[in-house]
Amino acid sequence: MELRQLRYFVRIVELGSMGRAALDLDMVQSALSQQVSRLEGELSTRLLRRTSRGVVATEAGVAFFREAQLTLRHADQAVRVARQARLSGTVSVGLAPTTAAMLGLPLMRAMRERYPDVRLHLVEGLSGHLAAMLNSRTLDMAILFDRRTPAGPGEPGRRLWQIQPLMDEDIFLICARERYMRPGKIPSTPTLNDIAQEPLILPTGPHGLRSTLDAAFARSGVVPNVVLEVDSLSMLMAAVDAGLGCTLQPRAAVGRFPDADQRFQWARIDENEVRRTNTLCSLPEAELSSAAIATRMVISDAVRALIENGSWPGVTPRMPSRK
Repeated sequence: MELRQLRYFVRIVELGSMGRAALDLDMVQSALSQQVSRLEGELSTRLLRRTSRGVVATEAGVAFFREAQLTLRHADQAVRVARQARLSGTVSVGLAPTTAAMLGLPLMRAMRERYPDVRLHLVEGLSGHLAAMLNSRTLDMAILFDRRTPAGPGEPGRRLWQIQPLMDEDIFLICARERYMRPGKIPSTPTLNDIAQEPLILPTGPHGLRSTLDAAFARSGVVPNVVLEVDSLSMLMAAVDAGLGCTLQPRAAVGRFPDADQRFQWARIDENEVRRTNTLCSLPEAELSSAAIATRMVISDAVRALIENGSWPGVTPRMPSRK
């Protein structure tokens, strides 16, 4: 049983109509009805009775309604008390360059709004470097891509990490406009075989994206034409912009270019295996401060909001919707 189900049920009873409650909650009526059915199934009793004028609570529903109201009041009070406690401290978060381009500023704004007394320390680096920093306890948490990266000498390993998948990113062939992806040369949704001869600029092997790409190329039996290896997103994209080659990156790679549409063109790689999973990895719960636990929740909320409002294109969420 979830608090949101209690909120749904209470609002239906208060308004006396499934349809009006759905509008008030900004939900599809069928989804709201399904939530009520799940609640009734869990309780093994009927809570609502439909009439010609709407819905009314059954005897069991009336009793449940009173307790649900009380539970929601207590939950709201708990939230107010927690927020009034004014969390403080320092929390260190690692973000890869592509992730930072999309999430960095929204995360900073959200933390300033919700926890102004928490000092946020953001570190931008490649996934492999961030994994090593997390293992050495230099970071509290980081959004990583390749969880199989082995721990370094003397590091305790990531078996104790708290792991939360956030989303999957499509990978795109990104080129300078009118340099390589001329009409008819590359399909609109190419496969790895279609781009086998394209000059590619990629990060080196130890990092999450390159590991994903190398595995995908190996499965497809394709040997990529790698002409440059650059472990800096800004330098890598500058090389692509200069026409030195193309790259394989998520759409977030062009997130810091306000005129990306004029400077680059891209095509999604049409293979399910060529996707990158973004995972929020943090130290074990016992090692995290209250401020760090709160920051972890803010990160999830910020990512979800960016996806739901369309600000982070080319991704598929792996988190439940807030509704």
